[in-house]
Amino acid sequence: MARIAANGIEIEYDETGSPNDPLMLLVSGFSSQMTSWPDSFRRGLADAGRRVVVFDNRDIGLTTELVGQSAPSPREIVKGIAAGKPMHDAVPYLLNDMAADAAALVEALGAKNADVLGVSMGGMIVQLMALNHPERVRALIPVMTTSGDPSLPPSTPEATAALTAVPENRTPDAVADLAVKGRAAYGSHPDIRLPDDEIRAAAIAAMARSDRPGGVARQYAAILAQPRWHERLASITHPTLVLHGAVDTLIRPAAGQDIARRIPGADIAVIEKWGHDLPDRIVPTLLDRIAPFLGRYAPDGGF
Repeated sequence: MARIAANGIEIEYDETGSPNDPLMLLVSGFSSQMTSWPDSFRRGLADAGRRVVVFDNRDIGLTTELVGQSAPSPREIVKGIAAGKPMHDAVPYLLNDMAADAAALVEALGAKNADVLGVSMGGMIVQLMALNHPERVRALIPVMTTSGDPSLPPSTPEATAALTAVPENRTPDAVADLAVKGRAAYGSHPDIRLPDDEIRAAAIAAMARSDRPGGVARQYAAILAQPRWHERLASITHPTLVLHGAVDTLIRPAAGQDIARRIPGADIAVIEKWGHDLPDRIVPTLLDRIAPFLGRYAPDGGF
């Protein structure tokens, strides 16, 4: 793992594959560290001919933490938006700023542009990269994410409760318990979901690496306060592949379908039994969709 300066912060990142291959940037979801990406997924993308880079988003993992900055509560943000108040000035940063981080990272790594794949919140970030920093994006892969249209079907109550649950005592076991409950609420079908003991172990390892509840709160505020971008998606001209799970209860399949409908020429795959997670058993299916997509155009962006 390594550290690099970009967009005024220090970003922790790691690489898989040949440094001579075209860059592919994987953008993590809400509160997730770069260690959450399955090794088999990173290796598979590298085998498809990409220099694969994962990184910790701002405020999470080992990337710069914005200590001393506080965010309004989710209730305050939602209430303000409902009252017609622009809330983007009330939060420490927005998804726009996180997209600027990722775009600056591409440049700092010495690349002109990159294939960008983001999951969940990371999928929102890569859309904003394509909109705000189109010169840094070669191809776009939004995964288990949304167009930002507020009229789309919401998460199930169980999924929302699991995502926002906070342990009474912030211990490794308590955090691991919530991770298991979360996967049960919005993860993949039990046929492919990780076993509970593996989910627990991953949660405990992540907490040992970095535990930043303040960063989690600020990231959630960034999602809620971000000005909606769905009406801008028609301007995207990058090759786009949308991937979504058919049993995702946190961000419903309709959200991915809306992205594909709005971006001209976008492809989409809605995958059976897949929820809002990245279990090892779904990796071959994802690679089967992604590798041919990457192979359809030359690294310089030409077809």
